[in-house]
Amino acid sequence: MVTQQHPWSRYVAIGDSFTEGIGDPEPSVPGGHRGWADRVAEELAQGTEDFAYANLAVRGKLIQQIIDEQLEPAVALRPDLITISAGGNDVIRPRTDPDEIAARFEYAIERLSRDHATIVLFTGVDVGFSPVFRGIRGKVAIYNENLRTIAAKYDCLVADQWALTAIQDQRMWSPDRLHLNSLGHHTVARMVLSALNVDNDLEPLKPEPLPSTTWRQARVEDLAWAREYLVPWVVRRIRHQSSGDLVSPKRPDAGPYSLPD
Repeated sequence: MVTQQHPWSRYVAIGDSFTEGIGDPEPSVPGGHRGWADRVAEELAQGTEDFAYANLAVRGKLIQQIIDEQLEPAVALRPDLITISAGGNDVIRPRTDPDEIAARFEYAIERLSRDHATIVLFTGVDVGFSPVFRGIRGKVAIYNENLRTIAAKYDCLVADQWALTAIQDQRMWSPDRLHLNSLGHHTVARMVLSALNVDNDLEPLKPEPLPSTTWRQARVEDLAWAREYLVPWVVRRIRHQSSGDLVSPKRPDAGPYSLPD
């Protein structure tokens, strides 16, 4: 007899590359990326009969694209648990308004909350540790305060990345410095399960240890990063292109979750 450890049976994740799982490659799963949402689904599926999971997130999506492309498909799947992380790609763009982004986010939450699913939303990471993004730290903080207000208004759970100091370490991030690596996604999965008050077997600092780095190695990596990731990102912005333009959701339908081989 399977013992149910939580009340949810249909989980739908929506968002951008963070929720798609970019930075956590796993060839054996749909889309070739695992990520924190898959890791959460793995834990929720254990001890729960007929558990179903869908992941509609697509890399590079702005908040209005998430609203236009993912909101109604998510509602149509009749979830009783929804995670949504959106607005990060908007916030990092120059001259965007965190209040205006938050207004769009509230529209999404109002729509998703109509069917009384449990909703988990994410604050942004405290980027003060990052030479690349520390200049927008105040902008992220403003957006986060708006998100907390929305969460209180609609009775959402908050997965508080701003307070998750463990990921304020470049060794938790993939070489592009924009996406978490496997250890970072694992750490976020632990945070989400804690927010849901779900017991789990995920241990800290696994699946891999944190490597050390020297100052000189870090500077060499800075130059390599700029050539390989920063320049292409700038070119895409100029051309109004997105990394997700030709990408489909990796789990468009809610179905059973099986562990990767």
